[in-house]
Amino acid sequence: MPPLSGDARLPRYQQLRDHLIEQIANNRWRPGEAIATESALATEFDMSVGTVRKAVDALVAEGVLERQQGRGTFIRRPQFQSSLFRFFRFESASGGRLVPQSPILSIEAVVAPSAVAQALSLAAGAEVIRIVRTRLLEAQPVLAEEIWLPRQPFQALLEVDLDSHGPLLYPIFEALCGQVVAHAEETLTAEAVDAVHGRLLQVAPGSPVVVIERLARDYAGKPLEWRRSRGHAQHFRYRVEIR
Repeated sequence: MPPLSGDARLPRYQQLRDHLIEQIANNRWRPGEAIATESALATEFDMSVGTVRKAVDALVAEGVLERQQGRGTFIRRPQFQSSLFRFFRFESASGGRLVPQSPILSIEAVVAPSAVAQALSLAAGAEVIRIVRTRLLEAQPVLAEEIWLPRQPFQALLEVDLDSHGPLLYPIFEALCGQVVAHAEETLTAEAVDAVHGRLLQVAPGSPVVVIERLARDYAGKPLEWRRSRGHAQHFRYRVEIR
């Protein structure tokens, strides 16, 4: 029986839950793949099927796993493709949704500023990768994004032309670096734009912009990305359904 990671004082199902989430984060199973059956896991870890089911139920409740009737239990693949449209309205004159182009302006390895190191739970002086890109509609910038990543797991990004891999970064993180963004927290604020980001957005310094700050994590909760997206206030929208 392989040893379980985590706190041995916890109930066995909780120990197994913690061990499975660590294995998922380490890519034992990939997003979209089926995990081993509960009976197979019970044999592997010398537990009852009931104990395994409690651990799996916990991960289903957390949104890490999903059961598919008659097929098994799968690693849930998060969907971030539409997250941008929660806060910004990018539409044509006819009302159809427009997807901005996303050219990368720069990518470089730098020493993490203190705020970045804190957000990514890195030691002071750690190296990070900084990506700057804009989002364009009809060649006009509508968003300016600053993306920070810990360097070691994302080193491969410095060795390729990211623009040639498509506009979505998270599939690139997974394909090139084996890093899967499982969930994220976003904070919404507003500020007067500084000169640097004003030039990127082609607005005067001091103009109002909406700022979305995102901290993205892997399945085990380790920070993978800290992102600040600044957008024209004219495109901002907020929509929530209250029941």
